[in-house]
Amino acid sequence: MMQIRIPRGWEIPDSAATPEHLVMGRRKAFGLGAALAGLAGTAQAQGVPALPAAMRNTRFVPGRDISPERDVTTFNNFYEFGTSKSISREAQRLPQRPWTLKVDGMVETPREFAIDDLLRTMPVEERVYRLRCVEAWSMVVPWTGFPLSALLALVKPLGSARYVAFETAALPAVMPGLRQSWYPWPYVEGCTIAEAANDLSFMVVGAYGKALPPQNGGPIRFHQPWKYGFKAGKSLVKITLTDRRPVSFWERIQPQEYGFWANVNPEVAHPRWSQASERTLGSNARIPTQLFNGYGEFVSDLYSGLQNERLWA
Repeated sequence: MMQIRIPRGWEIPDSAATPEHLVMGRRKAFGLGAALAGLAGTAQAQGVPALPAAMRNTRFVPGRDISPERDVTTFNNFYEFGTSKSISREAQRLPQRPWTLKVDGMVETPREFAIDDLLRTMPVEERVYRLRCVEAWSMVVPWTGFPLSALLALVKPLGSARYVAFETAALPAVMPGLRQSWYPWPYVEGCTIAEAANDLSFMVVGAYGKALPPQNGGPIRFHQPWKYGFKAGKSLVKITLTDRRPVSFWERIQPQEYGFWANVNPEVAHPRWSQASERTLGSNARIPTQLFNGYGEFVSDLYSGLQNERLWA
């Protein structure tokens, strides 16, 4: 079995990694380890170039150890490929090149970007962010990407634009989950224009110094670390600026459980479980959840005057 080595300055000892049997059976874990060695060449086989050199932005300190790459790349929510967490192999069918991202709606200059052209234009950097799933587990990932604000500056939002909607690819030939017709495909998420402009809002194109794998939302996804993870649209094909609040995927399915804002708050329980603590991938430790996932100093001012909104669903 080939070990996945992370030759980076933040490398942690093997003793900090989650035991393999924690997420999957021991035999399955060993088999998947070998499979991952084969999958490592998927991006190269699809003609995905290496990421641009990316310096780490030290402004955003996670305060925890980085999660083991194996856990992050084999424990995934991506309903387009199935409802289990073990969709990493299935997701390799998603083509990573060619890939375009369309940005339209209420902007001065709508554009469609080929992903590699976009990467040559954007200020690419690495940020280590916490990710808190609404299911009460969490991880810490070194993402490579660029601020959403840098992308929006290229298309020049109109003053009347109030929201940003993100749309995930819907490719029935490679996404078996789309056969579940009761779901409102394609996957759509959204935020306000003010949230999009926040420094933390990040377009992700890589992880662990490598191109973002498809099971994690490659080749490009979105992440706002103060919100629950379902707000982060994966494998994006379109971003639309609008004056109407988007009705997101899970909000459309279960509005009593999943709202538009979905900010992390340990004191506001999910209707079916507590949000007071979370299980961390890697150590499997149970730790207290933080308000805004610990990023309140960067984002709390976004919600002043919105006390009547359902900010924590």
